[in-house]
Amino acid sequence: MLSDTPGLHHVTGIVGDPEAHAAFYGGTLGLRLLRRTVNYEDRLQYHLYFGDATGSPGSVFTAFPDPNADPGRAGKPGYEAVAFAVPPDSLDYWRDRLADLGVEAAPLDPDARFGDRGLTLADPSGTRVELVEEPTGGDEAAEGGGRDPWTEGPVPTAHAIRGLYGVTALPADPYGTASVLETLGFEYAAESGDRVRYRAPGDRATVVDILDRDAAYLREGPGTLHHAAVRVADRETLLEWHSLFRERGYDVSRVKDRHFFHSLYVRGPGGLLVELATESSTPDGPPGPGLADPEATGHAADLYLPPRFEDDRELIESQLPAFDGPESGPPDAGDRDESERPR
Repeated sequence: MLSDTPGLHHVTGIVGDPEAHAAFYGGTLGLRLLRRTVNYEDRLQYHLYFGDATGSPGSVFTAFPDPNADPGRAGKPGYEAVAFAVPPDSLDYWRDRLADLGVEAAPLDPDARFGDRGLTLADPSGTRVELVEEPTGGDEAAEGGGRDPWTEGPVPTAHAIRGLYGVTALPADPYGTASVLETLGFEYAAESGDRVRYRAPGDRATVVDILDRDAAYLREGPGTLHHAAVRVADRETLLEWHSLFRERGYDVSRVKDRHFFHSLYVRGPGGLLVELATESSTPDGPPGPGLADPEATGHAADLYLPPRFEDDRELIESQLPAFDGPESGPPDAGDRDESERPR
């Protein structure tokens, strides 16, 4: 019997200018730029990884920058929003920080979100981003337990993002997507209006909300989320999932070596693209230390290429847009004490 997934591994979006988005996710939100690498399906396109101090699965947001593409449009079958977990009593800090940095943010309606308190905002391409207070993310996060922030960034530790909270999905067939989630081990938790919540049994990044509403069709491009990935133990488990999905007639890819992990992609009857990704970078090994570059003391500065691309490094680097990435350093002016804020 296949074991349930404990929750999300990462979420991937399509964005525009890499500089602007590195500044937003690394600077404004305070995530660490873990890896500056390339899309393994298109080696002349960046793939940027952001996350916590070690890049632990469940904390990671990745982006494909495509500055020359036409803007995308969120819709069916796709994802409407990615949510990050922040500690309790941190929303006032984030509201002030975002206002200081010129980022518009609005409160989430807790009555429509199962009591969740949070903020909704957009990245420079228009991707919907949410910051949601996670009651279990406070003291445990400060002490470790897989919910550590990146404390070297511009956001104070007490308020820093702890990882992913979840995603909101817009499937073409909500019931078909619910079936896929239940197969993966997510359980029905609640519903409110046209929003249905499912939770994985793990301790972090466990929420997937399904929206059952009319919406335009997805147009992929900057400003849209490409896929969400869930965690599985190892490559052997991936192969078992591959067999199960094929038996059920789902559109499933072969198992792919992503160098930092192994994965496969599946598109079930709801039309959503879901990735299953291992918590280990070795085929059958235990969970690794995370996706961060162990040689980087701050944000990853060098372009990482897997060995099979090294012979083409000069060509690849000549075709990629240059960018400096987010700055590392102490908390900025947006992080001053509340008593110092002008009223």
